[in-house]
Amino acid sequence: MILSDTSIKKALTEGRLVIDPTPGADEPSPFDRSSVDLRLGPDLRIPKQDLSIILDPSSGSTSTTLETLYDKEEIQPQGYILEPGRLVLGITREAIKLPLPHDMDPGVSGCLAARVEGKSSLARLGLLVHFTAPTIHAGFEGPIALEIMNLGPSKIRLTSGLAICQLILEEVDGVPGSASTPSRFAGQTDPAGTQ
Repeated sequence: MILSDTSIKKALTEGRLVIDPTPGADEPSPFDRSSVDLRLGPDLRIPKQDLSIILDPSSGSTSTTLETLYDKEEIQPQGYILEPGRLVLGITREAIKLPLPHDMDPGVSGCLAARVEGKSSLARLGLLVHFTAPTIHAGFEGPIALEIMNLGPSKIRLTSGLAICQLILEEVDGVPGSASTPSRFAGQTDPAGTQ
């Protein structure tokens, strides 16, 4: 079941969801009827040019591969211009936490999972914020990595703090069986998946 904005705010109050910084603390209301907006963080990972390598995702750590392929760049005040057909990696300004039952206060029950989705206003410009990885599992903690691509015909200016995606929250039925196994990207602080 997808949470409404009222239920999202209740989950924040109960500690079933943590968003840091707290939504609305320094911005217009980021809540929609069944989602909360998240903003683009201050850094991007820009693909290095002229890399003639073959990627084999089965051969090792994705984080190590991404560190090799991308340079880290701070978004300047004038923004970063994303050319048509180009891909960059970003990360949300907000860190989220979806606590598992054993991490919640006594009397609070029911954990949450989430999906990150693009915003239709940006999608209509051709901006894609994730490819096939929208799922944020129960127990996740950290900012959310974004695979940002310009599929439109025009350049798009990306600025730090841009409301770039929306978080849709869902109830998890039961207690996750693999709750003791940490999420692969939990605690990431960089879009390359590094901590």
